[in-house]
Amino acid sequence: MTIRSLALALTVATLLATQAHAAAPTRFVFGAAAAPAGHTRVAPGTLYDAARGYGFEPGAEGNARYFSVDLPEGNYAVTVVLGDDGRATATTVKSELRRLMLENVFTAPGQSVVRTFVVNVRTPRIAAVPGVAAGVVDLKAPRETETEAWNWDGRLTLEFNGSPTAVQHLEIVPVTVPTLFLLGDSTVSDQPGEPFNSWGQMLPRFFGPGVAISNHAQSGETYRDSLARRRIDKILSMMQPGDTLLMQFGHNDQKQIKDGRSGPFTTYKAEIKTHIDAVRARGGLPVLVSPVERRAFDEAGQVKPSLTDYAEAARQSARELGVPFIDLNTYSKTIYGALGVEGSTAAFASPAPGNLDNTHHNSYGSYLMAKAIALGMRQAGIPLAVHLVPEFRFDPAHPDPVARFTVPPSPRRTEQRPLGDEGNPLVGGTAANGSTQ
Repeated sequence: MTIRSLALALTVATLLATQAHAAAPTRFVFGAAAAPAGHTRVAPGTLYDAARGYGFEPGAEGNARYFSVDLPEGNYAVTVVLGDDGRATATTVKSELRRLMLENVFTAPGQSVVRTFVVNVRTPRIAAVPGVAAGVVDLKAPRETETEAWNWDGRLTLEFNGSPTAVQHLEIVPVTVPTLFLLGDSTVSDQPGEPFNSWGQMLPRFFGPGVAISNHAQSGETYRDSLARRRIDKILSMMQPGDTLLMQFGHNDQKQIKDGRSGPFTTYKAEIKTHIDAVRARGGLPVLVSPVERRAFDEAGQVKPSLTDYAEAARQSARELGVPFIDLNTYSKTIYGALGVEGSTAAFASPAPGNLDNTHHNSYGSYLMAKAIALGMRQAGIPLAVHLVPEFRFDPAHPDPVARFTVPPSPRRTEQRPLGDEGNPLVGGTAANGSTQ
């Protein structure tokens, strides 16, 4: 690592710190014999220790390593210097629970590359703000308290995936930037293990360091659960004027019809309005997203919809309440149709041979859905869309082919399906004609 590269890294991080903060930057050097003043040298075998407040998490596999740092709740500009004097490298960085931040950053032998991204760190505590009482989020145990604890543990965890020696320097600086909050079900939430993934986990890849993304979605949930478990209250307690909230529910709301007291054009729309009113009261921008479609085809090879009423109810609510609308339901059907009956299987999780999950995407599928969300934000004129990376392009009718998808998988794997949609007739194995059973 050269002094010039280090100076560049510090300059980028400093420019992103838009207001003064009491907390000093956290700076680390990996594998160097000595660290510059103000930096902490981290040896390869330095495991995380609560007394130390930083270190590598145990359980790394292959070329992936996890590095954690204790931090207060907030948004942080993370600057990494990547490269190796002796060889070419390719590095992918994910944060917390597999949120894609940097994708395959290449360096030539002897080259140093500086990249900066912004990560949101949170805890379950709800601070009192006007209209919101103090308290805590009602986390699901053991899913959120154990399996997904990295999302709530008060420290930043980074997954470095690629060449083991590529990460040279790391700097973490508190930063004041707009926050893009996400709220939804399992198709949005941070899934803890391969092969499952969500568009919420892939979305950060398409935004530059001028915005933070904070994902509060959870598997198996509805607008009603957001209220009961105080997920919306947690978002409101963190929200600042100018922040944005994307909301996508519908899959699990369908199950509420059975009790005879719920429906897409009654309680679903009423609960949408409750969320929108609360966000507006905090000066935020609420955005409705129609539910992503499941994978199903009829005998003619046409996409067979399963969420039409909920997609229409979301559309109506957006129009009636005057909020932006992203029609992910239509985008996803267009994508599935373009991929075809067989080709679309490549976009969905297959936790075991012969067992295709036609609701939950894998990394490739969620990458496409995240692109659709980013496109929808741009087309809806949502202000934070100006922070999309300059190279962003997407056409749902011509989705990226799976052969060009190169995001490396994370080490953690599970065969357990995300919560929700159990018993839905469209979930299960795949028949020869592509219809779901």
